[in-house]
Amino acid sequence: MIGRLHDAVSPYLRSHAGNPVDWFPWGEEAFDRARERDVPVLVSIGYATCHWCHVMARESFSDPDLAARLNAGFVAIKVDREEHPEVDAACLAAAGAFTPDLGWPLNVFMTPEGRVFHAGTYSPPRPAPGHPSFRQVLDAVEAAWIDRRTDVEASAAGLAAALRDATAAEPPSSPVTGEALARVVDELGADEDRQHGGFGGAPKFPVAPLLLTLLALGRSPLLDPPHRAIAQGVTSRALTAMRDGALRDPVGGGFFRYAVRRDWTEPHYERMLTDNALLLRAYAELGDRKTAAGIVGFLRDVLRRPGGAFGSGQDSESVVDGAGSEGGYYALDAAARADQPAPAVDAKVLTGWNGLAIGALAAAGARLGEPAWIELATAAAEALLATHLRDGVLVRASLDGRPSGAVATLEDHGGLADGLLDLALGTGRPHYAAVARGIVDRCLCDGRFAAPATDPVLTALRVPGGSDATEGASPSGATLIASAAWKLHLLTADPAYRDAAASAVAPLAAAAMDRPIGYGAALGLGAAMVEPIRQVVVVTGADGGGALGAAAALLPSSVTVVLDERAAREFAAAGFELFQDRSTVEGRSTAYVCEDFSCRLPVTDPAALG
Repeated sequence: MIGRLHDAVSPYLRSHAGNPVDWFPWGEEAFDRARERDVPVLVSIGYATCHWCHVMARESFSDPDLAARLNAGFVAIKVDREEHPEVDAACLAAAGAFTPDLGWPLNVFMTPEGRVFHAGTYSPPRPAPGHPSFRQVLDAVEAAWIDRRTDVEASAAGLAAALRDATAAEPPSSPVTGEALARVVDELGADEDRQHGGFGGAPKFPVAPLLLTLLALGRSPLLDPPHRAIAQGVTSRALTAMRDGALRDPVGGGFFRYAVRRDWTEPHYERMLTDNALLLRAYAELGDRKTAAGIVGFLRDVLRRPGGAFGSGQDSESVVDGAGSEGGYYALDAAARADQPAPAVDAKVLTGWNGLAIGALAAAGARLGEPAWIELATAAAEALLATHLRDGVLVRASLDGRPSGAVATLEDHGGLADGLLDLALGTGRPHYAAVARGIVDRCLCDGRFAAPATDPVLTALRVPGGSDATEGASPSGATLIASAAWKLHLLTADPAYRDAAASAVAPLAAAAMDRPIGYGAALGLGAAMVEPIRQVVVVTGADGGGALGAAAALLPSSVTVVLDERAAREFAAAGFELFQDRSTVEGRSTAYVCEDFSCRLPVTDPAALG
């Protein structure tokens, strides 16, 4: 048997390289082999920090007898959902027709032509109530393939056609208004767990995109004072409960992915780059320097890779005193941890996820006056631009500097561009804004956003490329690219960016009116785009105008920038209209305030900012 996964970029795939299953990586070769053998394809999807993925690997994929059964009747493909999100989203869309309990591991059975005819999640090695064993699943799928082939292919073809029609349908959209936002805030206030903070029962997730939106709505002129107070209270209680509960590692500083219980106890112990980047933004916005610093410490000391970029997450499983343990490492204090191996880090570097971290570090560093955090963001950006941007083409993932063949998604383009814009404003370096503009421009065609390339295997199989629009854990690719475009509009006054951003976010913001928890980032961006636009540029002078700059940074502005005259000239020369003719007056720090692109006279007195 050929060990095809040993040299994979994905650590998750490498962890399966020693299985007796004859795994293929995602690619055309597997489907060609299935056609030659006339057998179904199993696409098994997971990720490195997925607990039940590890369990199924130990129980089923490491069992020689079960692996032999799988090898005899199927062609098996192993996919890292973080490396191939398009594949994961396409399979999830199809799997919803077979099981309501979507999650990972996700095991999808396809015809050799890529049409799904059965799907499920975790299957135990022996039957359990409501859960057939994995062997029983294989037997049933193979029996259907052999004995009812015509029905299987017809059903699979019908499902494929329905998914293509659903993908092609124009999504509904509706404008975000103050009245609609007030209704959403009322709903979220009613849904809040007032005893323990946050939303929902068990398991309980941070839903960081929604918390960031509620932070913004707590200052929004679109809402009246009572509704702003509701938004502020819900956010403050949730962030305080998470900070003071078991969801945060008191030693390492990072936050775990979710809690098993409603009161934030019994965490599911994996720590993800996405969660921690978004929560860093939230605690910095809240002014909680200690908690923000703890998250930065986790990013710097645990996830940061040689060169400066960040790995994807840290596993929940570890070895304590020679025995496997789920979370046991985190029960130890700092001294005891020093004598134990730390849980493994998924060292895979993802472009979009790193963009979230770059933006969060830059924004938090600027807000809390922590230049070292901005330096971390800068190092990560330089690492990404050196290894993941090749002749203008983005790479989705890499491991130790070696790029994956996975196609960069809209999440990658939007996440990196959005983070680079925050970094440009945090450092005063227009180079990062110019690179971000180029990334956004490559995704913009006829007023709409799309990734420059799609997965070639999905394209060849005529399977609609999937994208996960829901935002419970992190912003969608559509929201990220729209956010970057909106920031470019504020910096350039180019209406093409505004119109494209509005087109991208409108259907998601409409969905957020009914399901705000699932579309938190789109809701926030939709609200920001209909608020009165206010831009503040503070050009510092030789008098050390830090006081004026600090005052400006606290204003409820759409964008606030503090930089010196040289940086202002460089931004203007790079085509960012907001900085044109911005200089000090009589050598004193000077503020330029614009509302809806109509600007006041420059002022040098902080009291005149109003």
